[in-house]
Amino acid sequence: MADNIKRSPKRLTVISGKGGTGKTSILGAFAALAHNAVLADCDVDAANLHLLLAPKTHKTEKFFAGYKAILNPQTCTACGKCVEMCRFRAISMPDDSAPPIIDALVCEGCGVCHDICPADAIVLEDAVCGDLYESETRFGPMVHAELGVGGEMSGKLVTAVRTRADEIAEKNGHGLVLIDGSPGLGCPVIASLAGVDVALIVAEPTVSGFHDLGRVLDLCKHFGLDACVVINKHDINPDVTSQITSCCSASKVEVAGEIPYDNAFTKAMLAGKTIIEYDAAPVADMVRDIWRRVAGLLGIEQE
Repeated sequence: MADNIKRSPKRLTVISGKGGTGKTSILGAFAALAHNAVLADCDVDAANLHLLLAPKTHKTEKFFAGYKAILNPQTCTACGKCVEMCRFRAISMPDDSAPPIIDALVCEGCGVCHDICPADAIVLEDAVCGDLYESETRFGPMVHAELGVGGEMSGKLVTAVRTRADEIAEKNGHGLVLIDGSPGLGCPVIASLAGVDVALIVAEPTVSGFHDLGRVLDLCKHFGLDACVVINKHDINPDVTSQITSCCSASKVEVAGEIPYDNAFTKAMLAGKTIIEYDAAPVADMVRDIWRRVAGLLGIEQE
């Protein structure tokens, strides 16, 4: 009877306090090592997991969020009230007799112009902020997205990516969702962390890397998330690596592993492969050991 119980997939988010620490390379390696996983690239502002995994997209949807003001020039009386009231300076008037021009990239969709227009010449329409993709990779299904130029609501787009990944996982019986999060602490990061089982933080031993790691650990603690740390390029600054290790020990956060600086990661990316596929021993074996530890924290059985 217990075997028939439908279990929710485990969720792992890989994040970093700053960009360029190697989180996408590590997430890609995990995709090669995991079994029965759905991949979700939630770094929607600068998505790059697709560069490593070369997904074949089979479904594309427009992502709508917020509003944009649209002017009907035939109804407009060119009174100029909308220009006067727009605090974002998104509306300009070429001359006194011509209808105003609304700059869609500057418009925040607040609706003031719509409310004060005496001729009802301005309407608010749903704004297209980006695209959502469903794809297939050599390691399994992948959901990813691209925020449009000047697009808002990146946290909401991250939630849309995660929701779709969860739906695919539950529908097709995948036991794991691997999430590539954004660097930093903003809304996209919080959205990529919500409700996950484990957060893996990739840190590098620099002064800024150590500082940003502390902020991300505080964020995980605030939301009550289990976190572990990987120190990438640990040998470039042994003193800061020691500080990171001591900080994690004091915070009772597990260091899942340390990876030395190795240009094999760059060579693998140029070849369009993960470090596991590139098979650059011994660094690939180190990543395998890290995955085994992280899988243990997730409660995933390894073959």
